[in-house]
Amino acid sequence: MERIGIVTDSTSDLGPERLASLSVEMVPLKVTFGEESFLDWTDLTPAAFYEKLGSSPVLPKTSQPSPADFAAVYARLAGQGFTGIVSVHISSALSGTIESAIMAAAEAPIPVRIVDTRSVNMGTGLAVLAAVDARDAGAGLEATEKAAQDAADSTRIMFALDTLEYLVKGGRAGKAQGLAASLLNIKPVLTINKEGTIEPFKKVKGMKKAIQEMAAQAAEDANGGRIKVGLLHAQAPDLVEELKQALDASGTAYEVAGIVSVGAVIGTHAGPRAIGLAYHPVP
Repeated sequence: MERIGIVTDSTSDLGPERLASLSVEMVPLKVTFGEESFLDWTDLTPAAFYEKLGSSPVLPKTSQPSPADFAAVYARLAGQGFTGIVSVHISSALSGTIESAIMAAAEAPIPVRIVDTRSVNMGTGLAVLAAVDARDAGAGLEATEKAAQDAADSTRIMFALDTLEYLVKGGRAGKAQGLAASLLNIKPVLTINKEGTIEPFKKVKGMKKAIQEMAAQAAEDANGGRIKVGLLHAQAPDLVEELKQALDASGTAYEVAGIVSVGAVIGTHAGPRAIGLAYHPVP
């Protein structure tokens, strides 16, 4: 009988406690402030990160886990009797994390299937949760991988930033850099395209309008069906409530799979007061 392990990286932002409750292993990325280096979610909680971000004279930098970091987790799971692993990760277009996972998988003592979600945060998190559901229902390696990949392929993520300052300075803006000059009164709503890179979705005036636009797009994509939603915020629980109210007002039938804080790695590029959602149709 197959016994499937599930691994993700810290940028799913599901957090160590929830991942542990789901029997999912987390490999953290790193955040560096000057000479100080921290493991995302392990050494630095979101609350501590944003406090540090606000007082630091230097912009933090982020870095991917090493192949050895992944190899240690894969070997431990093999030693615990798992027969295969599904490893679900941040977009390869935004981070080299998957490259490290692929290198470690090639040397792993058991088969490892790598899933590139081409997303971040709950875009990745929803794929992790789909893998968990499949595994818990008795799926084997291929079916668990397929559940994660199908969820990733059908997930849309949108987020509104209070400022593009961090995204541009961190070099992750891509096409979104074209919005940087329009920030005076404009809140950019961004999305991640099928290639896994960030691009503009809409430019609107004010966060309230941005939230309404995201809810309206979710309702349009739901097309009368039911969607599974992950809500995300960067120290802005008040905006989460606004987004839930907007979803309710849109008439969308939805279930909330999780409300997560944006961790240090994604927060380095998103900055404080970001708000967003990821969603896919309920199978």
